[in-house]
Amino acid sequence: MPSQRSRRGAHVIQEVLGEALARDVADPRLGFVTITEVEASPDMAAATVYFTTLKADQREPSAKALESARGMLQARLGRELRTRNTPHLKFVYDETGDRARRVSRLIDELAPHDPPAPADEPPPAAADEDARW
Repeated sequence: MPSQRSRRGAHVIQEVLGEALARDVADPRLGFVTITEVEASPDMAAATVYFTTLKADQREPSAKALESARGMLQARLGRELRTRNTPHLKFVYDETGDRARRVSRLIDELAPHDPPAPADEPPPAAADEDARW
């Protein structure tokens, strides 16, 4: 279980990286990236940064852009964190959303579907409006 210090550090890293990606990284390969989670080591010497992309085809180019920007991002963290160690960043694609979509799709495929109502039948009527008053 991460310590309170490493959780706070991970939260700050996530904020700093999110801001830096939005303002400072101008790499055209970087798609719409969201930092979903950061796991920092107890001594803040390393941090695993989980990210997602808006579109599946942006995954690889965005990962390469993040790797290219790693030095700049680590330098920015070093200036803002004020810790003994500047975390070495490791970028990992977060597959949680992809897995959730796949499970949902599988459930939809297995679930029995209600047959559609015949077109000539009116929908069930609600209770008489006047009866309630």
